[in-house]
Amino acid sequence: MELYAWCLMSNHLHLIAGATEGHILSDILRDFKKFSNKAIVKAIQEENESRKDWLLNRFAFAAANDVKTKNFKFWQDGNEAKELHSNSFMEQKLQYIHQNPVVAEIVAEPEHYLYSSAPNYAGQLGLLDVILLE
Repeated sequence: MELYAWCLMSNHLHLIAGATEGHILSDILRDFKKFSNKAIVKAIQEENESRKDWLLNRFAFAAANDVKTKNFKFWQDGNEAKELHSNSFMEQKLQYIHQNPVVAEIVAEPEHYLYSSAPNYAGQLGLLDVILLE
């Protein structure tokens, strides 16, 4: 996967990403959801999380209503993929993604949010390496 931008919020994740040659982005996202679902559930089970029982109950309830899922379901089905068909549309989506924590009043400036590629775009070191869009 080629990662261009991202922002992880408390209840959703935004990405601008592409698939490297020979791969399909929807397959990559499916595998990411499968892997991270298991890792998140395991972390909740093993850590001293005060909401452990409530969270696992919610994830089990979601899984019970999905024939493809066995025990716990963290992610919703599908995604809202949009093709970035022009530079102006790409810039709009990049700004939208990075403004999420500002709009949510978590930070005053996008580059102050740790769980985002906004620091990368501000010339700082981010948590993940990204390919900067020009």
